[in-house]
Amino acid sequence: MIVLVGMMGSGKSAIGESLSSKLGVEFWDTDAEIEASANMTVAEIFERCGVDFFRARESETIERLMNAGVGVLSVGGGAPLLKRNRDIIGVKGISLWLKADVDLLWNRVRQKDTRPLLKTENPYDTLAKLHEERISIYSQADLVAEANADYSIEEMTQKVINTIVRESDVLVEIPCKS
Repeated sequence: MIVLVGMMGSGKSAIGESLSSKLGVEFWDTDAEIEASANMTVAEIFERCGVDFFRARESETIERLMNAGVGVLSVGGGAPLLKRNRDIIGVKGISLWLKADVDLLWNRVRQKDTRPLLKTENPYDTLAKLHEERISIYSQADLVAEANADYSIEEMTQKVINTIVRESDVLVEIPCKS
C-alpha cells in the first residue's frame, strides 16, 4: 500500500486518485471513508464529537484499509501524529510525504470552510503553526515528493511515481495498468 501523508492542501486526495488510476489499483481516502461511515463531514464530526473521537475513527479506518490489499491511501493531515498509525503504515505500506510550503498550502485551503482546525481568529498563523509542529513527524515518511505550485495534478503524480521508482521497489509489486 502506498500511503500519502502531508498537510491539508498538500494534494493527497487529488494525487492519490490520479496515482491509483495510473497504477490500476484501488484508492481510499480516510476522511471520505469516515464521512461515509458517520454520515457527517469531518468538520461536523470535530464539532459534535471532538477531535479525539475523530482520531480514534481515523486509526480504525487506517488499520482496516491497510488490510484491504494493494492500493493508494490518502490519510488525514493529523493521522501520522499518532504512533499507532505510523506503526501500522510502516508495517504494511510505504509512506510518501507530499511536502508543500505554507504559502502553497494556504493558497489551496484559504477559500475552504471545511477545515475545522483552521476555524480560528488567524487561520494562516494556525496553518503555519500546524505545519511547523508536524514537519518532524512527516519527515519520518519513507519517501518525500516536493510539491510545486506550478505543477498540474498529472505532473505531480508523475513526480510521485518517479520518486517511488527511484527510491523503492514497491512498484515492482504493483501490476501497473497499461
